Amino acid sequence: MSKKTNVSLIMCLIFAMFLVGCINKSSNEFDLSQLSRVDIEVVQEDGSYGEAEMITDEETVDALRKAFKQIKWEPNVEPKMGRKEDIKATLFFKYDENMPERLFEYQIWFIQSNDTATIISNNEKERYGTLEKDNAQILEKILLKN
Repeated sequence: MSKKTNVSLIMCLIFAMFLVGCINKSSNEFDLSQLSRVDIEVVQEDGSYGEAEMITDEETVDALRKAFKQIKWEPNVEPKMGRKEDIKATLFFKYDENMPERLFEYQIWFIQSNDTATIISNNEKERYGTLEKDNAQILEKILLKN
């Protein structure tokens, strides 16, 4: 191999490594470990939202991270629900200290008949999700403070 070929090969390798680094960074864009805060609004009987409450303590945020990791997302489903959600939650993600937080809104329904939860997200990578009994009960206990 000539020196020119070696230099070209090294440049291609560096470029490929750069691309892989960018791809990995973007795939972690919605990493729940970056969750820093959750604001919740409980839907009142008249359909209005109650006063927003902020959840910032690390123990509770960590419990919410664990529950949200268990959601089975179906991004290609176009959901329609028969009633207004029980909770509107806004999740705040801090990816970079020099950038503002990213916010995603979640509408959450607690289905009493089978103790599950249905979640609709404005994050297009998630959109519609379900949460099985145990984690749905944990989420409900935290968000509704039962």
